[in-house]
Amino acid sequence: MNLYELTVNDTEKIALNDLLFSEENKAALLQTIKEHQYLDELKKYNLQVDNKILLHGHSGCGKTTTAKAIATALNKSIVIINLSTLINARIGETSKNVKAIFDKAIREKAVLFLDEFDQIGKSRDSEDKDVAEMKRLVNTIIQLMDYLPGESLLICATNHYHNIDTALLRRFQLKLKFEMPNDSELDVYYDKILAPFPVHLQDIPRKYAISYAEAKDYVHTSMKKQIIAELDFQNKKDRV
Repeated sequence: MNLYELTVNDTEKIALNDLLFSEENKAALLQTIKEHQYLDELKKYNLQVDNKILLHGHSGCGKTTTAKAIATALNKSIVIINLSTLINARIGETSKNVKAIFDKAIREKAVLFLDEFDQIGKSRDSEDKDVAEMKRLVNTIIQLMDYLPGESLLICATNHYHNIDTALLRRFQLKLKFEMPNDSELDVYYDKILAPFPVHLQDIPRKYAISYAEAKDYVHTSMKKQIIAELDFQNKKDRV
């Protein structure tokens, strides 16, 4: 299988200031970014930078956006694994493909982002039908993480933290939890994503107890409906 069928090189640039998450997460993330910016200076004192980050929590709360923002802050490209292609690879090839992807990211000095990490890093005690293959895969990932160069950065994301093998969890120096936004946090987000639209379209009912991704989809759907309705009305008016 072609290596480039397994990965996506994402070029979207996202600023750290655009991230919406806790102050605790932000402080930990800024510390890690600073470590990588001063990597050579820290090496002089034999200090290792944190280069393995796990983002976990609710779906749609900003894990992928955060990974892209980290890459942007470090002026690095980001390699995203196409996990569905990877998992569907022929039995026995998965470990080889994972190693090839790590090699690619290291070679390109890119941020490697493994989304839905629980799919390839699930506990070796799980009742998976391909237990032997899963154990080999987890062992491979452990070795790759242990020998990951300091200038490389691995970011993994999962919605199922407790399904991940404990040996893998121990290797992440930084674990950031993403919670569902509360009402005030969603109001800040609504204000931000509604701002580019005409003022008379912004007064829509706001939904709460949903993720940022769900709020964004809801706003965009509402805006499209209103804009199309206005265009239809104007077209009918012009034809009269």
